[in-house]
Amino acid sequence: MKIDVLTLFPNMYDNFLTESIIKRAITSGKVEVNIHNIRDYTVYNNNQVDDYPYGGGSGMVLMCDPIFRAIDSLKEEDTKVIMMTPSGQVFKEKTAIDLSKEKHLIILCGHYEGFDERIKSITDLSLSIGDYVLTGGELPSMVVMDSIIRLIDGVITAGSLDSESFNDNLLDYPNYTKPYEYRGMKVPDVLLSGHHENIEKYRMEERFRITKENRPDLLGGKNE
Repeated sequence: MKIDVLTLFPNMYDNFLTESIIKRAITSGKVEVNIHNIRDYTVYNNNQVDDYPYGGGSGMVLMCDPIFRAIDSLKEEDTKVIMMTPSGQVFKEKTAIDLSKEKHLIILCGHYEGFDERIKSITDLSLSIGDYVLTGGELPSMVVMDSIIRLIDGVITAGSLDSESFNDNLLDYPNYTKPYEYRGMKVPDVLLSGHHENIEKYRMEERFRITKENRPDLLGGKNE
């Protein structure tokens, strides 16, 4: 997979791309990530990429021309263009799974008061990571990329993905490691029993319990 990111603040990605699983995915060739400065595509001598909104109002709006030029330059036959914006659909695991199967993504990061509405005409999907507003689309784009990249074949082991949160609309079960007892808190005995059927039963019950307590909206019509 190839991912091209359009941003006004390319330096924000330095650590994100050079640490942990994302770094290993890039080094191993599982994914290629390129960060592009939107200002490199403007025709204005002062590198202008935004202007005041028609009709008045506070803030500045990102202009069409630099972004159209950037996407025209980067887009390929199988490209999907994603706009990060608070007005987009909420990003969920199913979307991450679907996007992880794409060959090429362009992720467009907003800033200031957002985009000229006409830019949406050359995007395929608008995404938001939640019902709150950030100063720009850079952090949301990293969240989306992290979620997608880890799902690419070979980036992490398949077994690690099998029972994660949001699989089957359930949150993950609790995990424990050594020591067996810490400050009076013990590991549930069933996990030391060696009885795999009982362990799986316990973990499924815990997934329902945790989901019911923290995200009852996910349960829908599921039977506990």
